[in-house]
Amino acid sequence: MSSEIIIQTNDLSVYYGAHRGVKDLNLSVQKGEVFGFLGPNGAGKTTTQRVMLDIIHPTKGKSTIFGLDCQKDGVAIRERISYLPGELSLYPSMKASYFLDLFGSLQKNKLDKLYLKQLLELLNLGPSRKIKEYSHGNKQKIGVIAAFMAKKDLIILDEPTIGLDPLVQQTVLELVQEVKDEGRTVFFSSHNLKEVQAVCDRVGIIQNGELIKTEKIATLTSQQLKRLEINFRKEPPHDAFAIEGVKEISRNRNLVMFEVSQDLDRLMEKAAPYGIIDIETKTVSLEEIFFAFYSPQNKGGQNV
Repeated sequence: MSSEIIIQTNDLSVYYGAHRGVKDLNLSVQKGEVFGFLGPNGAGKTTTQRVMLDIIHPTKGKSTIFGLDCQKDGVAIRERISYLPGELSLYPSMKASYFLDLFGSLQKNKLDKLYLKQLLELLNLGPSRKIKEYSHGNKQKIGVIAAFMAKKDLIILDEPTIGLDPLVQQTVLELVQEVKDEGRTVFFSSHNLKEVQAVCDRVGIIQNGELIKTEKIATLTSQQLKRLEINFRKEPPHDAFAIEGVKEISRNRNLVMFEVSQDLDRLMEKAAPYGIIDIETKTVSLEEIFFAFYSPQNKGGQNV
């Protein structure tokens, strides 16, 4: 992965009247990485992407792609990027084949027809029908093909696998990996956290318009949150582990499960008097870490 910065935002803020879209957003995406952008609906993910694409202008701050200002150099930037929106809208009466040919003809560089054929085969899409005749999943396939077929330097994907069956979802993830292997860059926004964990190098987590965490996937899943199951010789009282950063999540008499974001040493000190028979460490997924950021006990993700 190169140290070249592809996407950069500096104190990016967007307000819709009194409503905050994003506030003081600072993120960077390097060339050759797959960057996951995570947050619930309304957190600011789409707003950020729309600024990048010059669909809306920021209230303050700046966004650049390839070192070019997204608001001043939008045309030059869009020549080098592909975008799959989360709410895909296509021409209903147009045949898929004609749409893809038309889309290809608008590209600055000549389209690789063989690659387009390969994409159609990979996604099992026959392009001869009118778009309105396709299922939701097949319409999504058309959007995926349009995003990948021109082999752009940056691909922005917003919920790319929504409506697709599991086998096709896996194919899309393999296409993302191919883009990365070729040294190109992907900005990947998805609610499917298993997918994000599978393909992304780093993630940015946004909450209420503010970026609360940016970290490598491996670091998040290995260091940020631990899940321990302790088998005690005698059952501890229910208030025995009132420790900041330690949450008891289940109990079956002497078998207690904890989520630990800090003070593991303190937990062990408090656990010892009840006799520890066995400790088992459970694997924590990105999904569980994500939900921990949004738990009422951890607003803002300070302790995750």
